[in-house]
Amino acid sequence: MTVWVEIDLCDGCRRCLKACPYDALEMVDNKASVRDRCTSCGACLEICPGKAILTDSQPKIVPDFSDRTGVWVFAEQHGGRLNPVSLELLGKARDLADTLNQDVTATLLGSKVADLADPLIAHGADTVYLIDHRALDKYRTLAYTKVLEDLIRSHQPNIFLMGASHIGRDLAPRVSRRVGSGLTADCTDLTIDPEEGILLQTRPAFGGNVMATITNRYSRPQMATVRPGVMAPNPMPGHRGKIVRHRVSLLEKEIGLKVLETVSEKKKQVALTEAKVIVAGGRGVGGPEGFYLLRELADVMGGEVAGTRVTVEEGWIDPQNQVGQTGQTVRPEIYIACGISGAIQHRAGMMGARYIIAVNTDPSAAIFQVADWAIVADMHEVVPEMIRQLKTQNA
Repeated sequence: MTVWVEIDLCDGCRRCLKACPYDALEMVDNKASVRDRCTSCGACLEICPGKAILTDSQPKIVPDFSDRTGVWVFAEQHGGRLNPVSLELLGKARDLADTLNQDVTATLLGSKVADLADPLIAHGADTVYLIDHRALDKYRTLAYTKVLEDLIRSHQPNIFLMGASHIGRDLAPRVSRRVGSGLTADCTDLTIDPEEGILLQTRPAFGGNVMATITNRYSRPQMATVRPGVMAPNPMPGHRGKIVRHRVSLLEKEIGLKVLETVSEKKKQVALTEAKVIVAGGRGVGGPEGFYLLRELADVMGGEVAGTRVTVEEGWIDPQNQVGQTGQTVRPEIYIACGISGAIQHRAGMMGARYIIAVNTDPSAAIFQVADWAIVADMHEVVPEMIRQLKTQNA
């Protein structure tokens, strides 16, 4: 694609220079000229009043995808247990499918995992494609990719969702490349555009400072990975669906990897996404010593400790304990925010909490706008008193 300027039509208004996001235009003898750094984005074409800037590109035509139907979810399991994010995705898939008047399908891969199909149906799946094969006992990228590629090519789904787990982040890019589709990673929201009927995929961008909404108009399926804890499961007791056993041929030489041994590290704490109580600290904690106090409160309440982005950047808390757009999304029963101002990036990760208790010295802190209980005080005075009273009650 080439962009050029018809010199005779250019009046030197310089509007194109201001519109170009890549500084790819310059003035030569009071006429616009295209530089080598032009990316052919077309921003200058729309702004030129004299239509002096031309291109040989042809408008991209959106293919007819009327035959692509169904919202699919990859039902991730490990050791015969479903990853909770799979049930969360089924709840969202049900909403999307109802909007589109389409069905929900879950793909269940593994060995001896047939008993996991019923819970998937009970959470909204109309169809479960069960692929039970001994080669799928342990997760291996190429084996799982081949199976999902075959399923997608055979049934042509409209939307395919995966959890942004360790497996999902490894598997989704492989599958999207095999089927020639785009992929939006780490989404925090999914909706259907009311006019075009396409999937609007929202995710943090530019370090979590803005939220970008991405669409895929030119390929199918529309693929996205979604952060655990963002969506809520929606149990549907009595919902009926069907289980379809899909047979595959998997040869070890095609898989290219053999799992010799699996070593599981013993969890030292409950994952934040599963914690019922979370005590979180922000800049107001003052330093790593402040988190010792929060840890004591969390231990008394049987909860976990979390932090904001700045506390991670300062090295006061581990990255896996960060809550927010660039961290984890949590849904505890109680969320105690200590010394947290309440920036939108952090609030996006903790708004699923049932009750929010905020402690801050600033009465105008944004965190108080979403708190169920607001305590205007120094956390170094409040938290020790909370610990003392809780210990007294538990004695």
